[in-house]
Amino acid sequence: MMNKGMITGFALIGVMLMSIFASSAFGADIELSEDSTLEGILKRGKLRIGLEVGYMPFEMLDKRGGLRQRTVRHGGVRRGGQQLNIIGFDIDMGREMAKELGVQFVPVDTVWPSIIPALNVGRFDIIMGGMSVTEVRKLKVDFADPFMTIGQTVLLNKKHRGKVTSYKDLNAPEFIVTSKPGTTGEEAVMKFIPECTYKPFGTETAGADEVLNGNADAFVYDLPFNAVFTAMHGTGKLVFLDKPFTTEPIAWAIRKDDPDFLNWLNKFLKEIKADGRFEKLYDKWFRNTDWFRHVR
Repeated sequence: MMNKGMITGFALIGVMLMSIFASSAFGADIELSEDSTLEGILKRGKLRIGLEVGYMPFEMLDKRGGLRQRTVRHGGVRRGGQQLNIIGFDIDMGREMAKELGVQFVPVDTVWPSIIPALNVGRFDIIMGGMSVTEVRKLKVDFADPFMTIGQTVLLNKKHRGKVTSYKDLNAPEFIVTSKPGTTGEEAVMKFIPECTYKPFGTETAGADEVLNGNADAFVYDLPFNAVFTAMHGTGKLVFLDKPFTTEPIAWAIRKDDPDFLNWLNKFLKEIKADGRFEKLYDKWFRNTDWFRHVR
């Protein structure tokens, strides 16, 4: 049963609707250069997606597999070599992409700060980890057309209710602010509240938990994650400043100078937005809350 509207923060996400692209010819009807990533995917029979498990609702560990996020050592497998059972928006989107190409879908769990270098050395074919488009990143990778626009928001410990009303109020040494290294959340902390006491954490959940448990004052991170985290733990336990103070397009990243793959991705995105598949996945992961019980 769909529980729409439960996560108020998602109403602020501007999903960029795109026009219908006339052609639906993918893969086999495209002449590909020998060094195209797309050519390699078709020959290999696998589409390898780079991501980091834990970014709700894009890619999350399904606890029905017997493991919780805190016990994951990023790298794609757990102790004993068993593959992680991952769910989320990017996972379903990756499967749609692989289905269109007629190949196997392979998610590759990767530590976020090293995800661009891992892409560029060929560990996987594309980054689908909810990556924000920035000028610095555009020097290292090429981005497909954005599929969503988000921004940075703030989770506060409940003791600050009514006292801290904006990210600007946190710009003082007495406030301990958390985020995750290598993300636009960390960049926002450094740029907009540089006087705070910054405390980085390796995962989104760890940084947000620090605020929930009263060991930090605020967590700065993307709107989707913060909205989900608040809804899962109850609005009475946290204060969610849900108005984004940055604007960040989200897009898939690939290795530079690969026009064949870039063109295919843009055509694919227009096609799934035109035929309703994108909206269906968006409803499932951003408007529905049924999946909450399967994570963490």
